Amino acid sequence: MLNFLRNLDRRWIFLLMGLAVAVPLLMRFLPPNSATLMDRSVFDAIEDLPDGSRVLVSFDFDPGSQGELLPMAMAFARHCGYKRHKVYFMCLWPLGEPFIEDAMNLLDSEFEGLEYGTDYMSFGYKPGGEAVIKNIIVDWKQLFITDSRKQSLDSIPMTANIKSAKAMDLIVNVCAGDPGAKQWVQYAATPAGLAMVAGCTGVQAPLLYPYIPDPMAGLLAAIKGAAGYEQILIDRYPELGTSEMKNARFSTTAAFQRMGPQFVAHLLMLVLILLGNFIFLLDRKRGAS
Repeated sequence: MLNFLRNLDRRWIFLLMGLAVAVPLLMRFLPPNSATLMDRSVFDAIEDLPDGSRVLVSFDFDPGSQGELLPMAMAFARHCGYKRHKVYFMCLWPLGEPFIEDAMNLLDSEFEGLEYGTDYMSFGYKPGGEAVIKNIIVDWKQLFITDSRKQSLDSIPMTANIKSAKAMDLIVNVCAGDPGAKQWVQYAATPAGLAMVAGCTGVQAPLLYPYIPDPMAGLLAAIKGAAGYEQILIDRYPELGTSEMKNARFSTTAAFQRMGPQFVAHLLMLVLILLGNFIFLLDRKRGAS
């Protein structure tokens, strides 16, 4: 047996790793998970707002990062829907707009009575990065004349009497880089004194931790943070844990499910490392004797 393992063809290891990723993904395996205090802080920032509060949500990412960020983006939309918050969508990345449409379709299909223009709306994409943020903090309608559907902002109930982003009760940003959470902190949350939470990719999280807890109340870091946030949402709203919701197009356990392959693959890597070191030490001991 030891001789077989010692001379194991690496292609068997590649096959095992492929199965470790594919099988949990196909079976929708949910690994053990517990929410962190950071995840709870993000949840509380939205949950503690009075129902019907104004929330500005900016999806600053593209399809290249949707594996990490789309689950938390949809979880943010659901949470706002449950709280009946007025959600103002926008994005600083051109390919973020389709995700806004997905979030609005989710609100329309899962929450009875929510209507575009009254409960949620989209400004769409506007080029300019940080310059856009600086402008909407001063005067929204100087930069945005219409919404993403080419309707005048003066004709939309949610924006008719809004002068600037200072009227928001919370900023929610989901980002994969620049422009993103850092710019929202520097040019909106800090100068205007607005509350803010964010979600980001794993590599970006260390750059944003210094902004916690002020001005950012919390941060969802990559798929692990999204999974913790999903867990808190299911605990608070048990109907999200039904089979129908778990198997929906935008599953309520999407991040959980994406943690499954990582969990199993990491376990396999650990077993292979331990096994390799065991064989190495055994061979060295035999050689010494």
